[in-house]
Amino acid sequence: MTHVSFSDLRTAAYCPRKLYYARQDDDRGGPPAVDAIRDLAFRYDDLLESADPTLAAEPIAVGPATYRERLETARDRLEERDRWATLCEPETRDLLAMGRHCRGVVHKVLADPLEPSLLSPGRPPARGVWEPHSVHAVAAAKALAWERETAVETAVVEYPAYGVIRRIDLTTRRKASYRRTLRTVRSLDGPPPRVRNRSKCESCAYAETCGVRTRTLRSLLGFG
Repeated sequence: MTHVSFSDLRTAAYCPRKLYYARQDDDRGGPPAVDAIRDLAFRYDDLLESADPTLAAEPIAVGPATYRERLETARDRLEERDRWATLCEPETRDLLAMGRHCRGVVHKVLADPLEPSLLSPGRPPARGVWEPHSVHAVAAAKALAWERETAVETAVVEYPAYGVIRRIDLTTRRKASYRRTLRTVRSLDGPPPRVRNRSKCESCAYAETCGVRTRTLRSLLGFG
């Protein structure tokens, strides 16, 4: 059985129709700026010591003071669990993991306990992690568990551009969402129904191809 990639799972969890069009274009890579943002996650200690002008020159999405405050909060929380050091210097980085059903790159492999840590270039939600990242985290944890023959019940999702680090439990609900998404990806042989949450369409590169009508700024303001 063909393995499903982490990136396809993540895209399908966001919008199955987007994955369909991305496959048609064979366009599933990320922009070069993503690498610069992910690199931040391996320099947290240095970033905490950086002066404001130096920090402002980095690809961060908030002001230096806010970024430093968030990162300090994350550090203090993780140091209580002896996890900060292994997050900054993981056992392995950019590991290509092959599970029973899925494969992909685990950005950081944390030890004792074994955890995957995933790096997102985007904005974090107010709490927890976005659903696509939850699905991705379960897939990465299952792949590690399959390779190492050990249970993995937690994962970390980092949003390096915002200085936010979230540790999550891989609950029954998260695992069920992963299984649903996996079935969706494997059954995808034509354009699936459009998502009901049309806010997802605003920034989608396939909105015109998809045929969805997004609301313009004029319409939102009542002028059109």
